[in-house]
Amino acid sequence: MRNILILGAGAGGTIVANMLRKELQTSEWKITIIDREERHHYQAGYLFIPFGIYGEHDVLKPKKEFIPPGVEFVVDTVVSIDPSQRQVKTQLGSYDYDWLVIATGCTIEPSEIEGMLDGWQKDIFDFYTLEGAMALRQRLKYFNQGKVVLNIAEFPYKCPIAPLEFVFMSDWFFTANGVRDRVDIEFVTPLDNVFTKPVAAKALAQVAEKKNIKVTPYFDLARVNANEKTIESHKGDKIGYDLLVAIPPNMGDKALIDSGISDPVGFVATDNHTLKAENQEHIYVLGDTTNVPTSKAGSVAHYQAYTLVENLVREIDGHQPLPKFDGHATCFLASGFEKAILLDFNYKVEPLPGKFPFPGMGPFTLLQESLSNHWGKMMFRWVYWNLMMKGLDLPLEPQMNLAGKIRQAA
Repeated sequence: MRNILILGAGAGGTIVANMLRKELQTSEWKITIIDREERHHYQAGYLFIPFGIYGEHDVLKPKKEFIPPGVEFVVDTVVSIDPSQRQVKTQLGSYDYDWLVIATGCTIEPSEIEGMLDGWQKDIFDFYTLEGAMALRQRLKYFNQGKVVLNIAEFPYKCPIAPLEFVFMSDWFFTANGVRDRVDIEFVTPLDNVFTKPVAAKALAQVAEKKNIKVTPYFDLARVNANEKTIESHKGDKIGYDLLVAIPPNMGDKALIDSGISDPVGFVATDNHTLKAENQEHIYVLGDTTNVPTSKAGSVAHYQAYTLVENLVREIDGHQPLPKFDGHATCFLASGFEKAILLDFNYKVEPLPGKFPFPGMGPFTLLQESLSNHWGKMMFRWVYWNLMMKGLDLPLEPQMNLAGKIRQAA
């Protein structure tokens, strides 16, 4: 019997496990998925927890609910990977593989920023972890005046639109609570604008201006001064806060770094289009673990899974992998007041105006706020639990489709 080993049972790893089990319906292949935790986190739902829209029960389910029959699920922690021996060691044992899929994701590391932990979960919070989102919920609950600063420490980080979602939702939250005129909101970023793609950045910056959210670009975070409640750039510029919502540096799994198969921050060099690990044999990578130049987001992992599974099966059958992944990402950006903005883009094509997924019909509107986009955002949790995590097809193409998009607006 030959072995396929999947490291990580988050969105990417789980989708791949389901797809592979359908493709390899023989007793010749044993598929094993290893993850350190038994609970599956709907990470996109963390954003809604600080505002009291979701609770813990909305974002957690047992991972075993989504692991298909015929796939072994192991709760363990990966310690090292030896590509030369095709072996993975864990805290409780070791596993040989014929093919390895790495989907270990990434996590925030506030300790990488000088002084950040001094005020952690006192006046400094995150919403990229369940614990952080729950703690921020308690802090926001009674926040009725002062300055809220959201700061992005560095790139890359998970879900690039989430920080904008947070400040847009904050505008709604404080308005609904009747205290918006007493709360200043500032978005502080190392970029030259609010987003990496110029067309989208211009549109989203206009939304921020309309909501009276101050945008401070080119801020390269050096340290946090928790006692004086300021963040400081490498140039010495300081910004004060009463409440700091931090997007700390993101890093990949330590086992990847220790094994020498990733860069120093834990991201694996991955072919942009085939999703094979570069300079490694019999290894594929997807999701937040890759270094491919597109968003670290659930939709990307979902689209990548189609290419990865097709190419893995092609190689098993003795054929070369195909360069089919185009960097496709689809992201709903909650903007408050029952509105949301939808972005659809890839490596080469920026987010453009238009209709999605059906040209001229929608029902979703690209790069504009709309009620239909809001309901798309809210319905996505059901889609995630009931379709995506079970490897079922959605009416979305893995490769980006330009139909329905207004290309001349780029």
